[in-house]
Amino acid sequence: MTPPATTLPTEMPQAFLGVARSLTDKLWRDRLDARGAAKALAIVQRHQLPELLARVLAGRGVDIDAVADFLDPTIRKLMPDPFTVTEMEAAAKRIADAAARGEKVAIFGDYDVDGATSAALLAWHLRHCGLDPLIHIPDRIFEGYGPNTEAVRGLAAKGATLLVTVDCGTTSIEPLAEAKRLGMSVVVIDHHQAGDELPEVDALVNPNRLDDLSGLGHLAAVGLVLVTLVAVNRELRQRGFWNSEMPEPDLLGMLHHVALGTVADVAPLIGLNRAFVAKGLIAMRRRDHVGHTALMDVARLNGPPEAWHLGFMLGPRVNAGGRIGRADLGVRLLLEGDSVEAARIAAELDRLNSERRIIEQAAEAQAEAEALASIGLEDKLGVIVTASEGWHPGVVGLVASRLKEKFSRPAFAIALEPGGIGTGSGRSIAGVDLGKAVRQAVADGILLKGGGHAMAAGVTLRKEKLAEFRAYLETALAQDVAEARHVNELDIDGAVSARAVTTELATTLNRAGPFGSGNPEPVLALPGHQLVFADEVGQAHLRLRFKSGDGSIVNGIAFRAVGQKLGNALLANRGQQLHVAGSLSVDRYQGAERVQFRVLDVALPDQGPSVIR
Repeated sequence: MTPPATTLPTEMPQAFLGVARSLTDKLWRDRLDARGAAKALAIVQRHQLPELLARVLAGRGVDIDAVADFLDPTIRKLMPDPFTVTEMEAAAKRIADAAARGEKVAIFGDYDVDGATSAALLAWHLRHCGLDPLIHIPDRIFEGYGPNTEAVRGLAAKGATLLVTVDCGTTSIEPLAEAKRLGMSVVVIDHHQAGDELPEVDALVNPNRLDDLSGLGHLAAVGLVLVTLVAVNRELRQRGFWNSEMPEPDLLGMLHHVALGTVADVAPLIGLNRAFVAKGLIAMRRRDHVGHTALMDVARLNGPPEAWHLGFMLGPRVNAGGRIGRADLGVRLLLEGDSVEAARIAAELDRLNSERRIIEQAAEAQAEAEALASIGLEDKLGVIVTASEGWHPGVVGLVASRLKEKFSRPAFAIALEPGGIGTGSGRSIAGVDLGKAVRQAVADGILLKGGGHAMAAGVTLRKEKLAEFRAYLETALAQDVAEARHVNELDIDGAVSARAVTTELATTLNRAGPFGSGNPEPVLALPGHQLVFADEVGQAHLRLRFKSGDGSIVNGIAFRAVGQKLGNALLANRGQQLHVAGSLSVDRYQGAERVQFRVLDVALPDQGPSVIR
């Protein structure tokens, strides 16, 4: 039993290993305070788990009674009644009507991975119902995000009587009004933040609308589509639609799509999302889906996929079609049944992804130089806003993400077009709501269009409004940014030596996965290990080896570290004793497995204890 709070020490915890300031200016902090450590001990005693795994679970707020369910999250236990979502019943009935009547349904999706997987999942279900849906994924450059009037008219001209938007539509007042004027029914399935004004449609399913109390706002759009289809299946079951010739489709057999879209959209891996991704990864490991298998093969994925593979290897390739190629390539791959054609589409996405990387690197270098000039030696500015003519609109989100990572503050990258209109993306840091600020800027007339989440947003503005947008963000967010950046901390789950870094340890810790947004990967510390090897490899990575006092060696890697604070610190301390912080990963090559340490930070030992203030 966890001791009552009054019996626990109340003094502030010391910096982990005494690291008050690492070589990248971070404070290392034990993820567990005294109460958390007591909970970890109770988990060990009740569930007979290894101490380090128990610390990881306690550090993620898992209650003692919930440990078994956390280690094996099941969709059956976590799936809510779909009708708890506002207007879900109306949406399910209207989609069921279309299936029963054999209507022509049009699906309008977003051009990112969440949009592609959402559209593919819905199209697969409608095809199973005997329909042949139209699918429209807008061109990022020529159409922009969300439904547009011209595309809506085109779908109506092809005979669509029901328009279903996925991962978009919440703010599309006029285009969806046009759809209604043309006689189409409209169902919106979206998860983006909503304001007071909503489009007048038959059903708007969005757990982030202001009048929704479902508590499912963390779902990606593809997860919400699955929940919607659960409701549709139930409705059609009640109508007697399913029979031996038309059996009810197995939605859980399509969890490949849900896992990929959820991870790629950086949805928090909590609750139902964790179950979706955990079970979706199992489905992907079966290699029974033609499109996903082709994608894994072209990404040269060795061994079973893990959550980070979806975010860093598979997702970017699906995204590449929407960024710099044909926007519908991702959906086509996910719906393809022929392995030869799937391999061809996957190869094209892989080629586009390589092209995207080259374009991104050039824009990133220019944006970074502009950001450095703006911040100056005084490290001023709460928000970075970079803009340039010639940048490809398809990579600005990636550039913004790199700037956010490098400078530890919200960042925007905006591609300026010849006509004086800029299209850009922003990425935020924890504690700073970018989506809210962008929506206010639209309301104030600074932006032409804009919206998004707390952590990511998209904007469209006139070039002459750029300075006003910069000033507005600085005024609106400076205080939040200052508070969020006040202490640059790294939470540590525990300390181990090189000898303990094994594939068995990685497997044990992975029981608490899948890891990602909302369920951070365990961070371990190697205390006082000698850096015996450091050399550049690949694209700005560092290959490393560390030796413990007993002579044991652990291999390490520091991704994208060359030229950054971390890389400079490592190269300057070859041969030195260092405290090292990082995560474990299993590297699989030619059938062999070996564990490696992904280095996140390093510090000089013997700095003395320091109290966190």
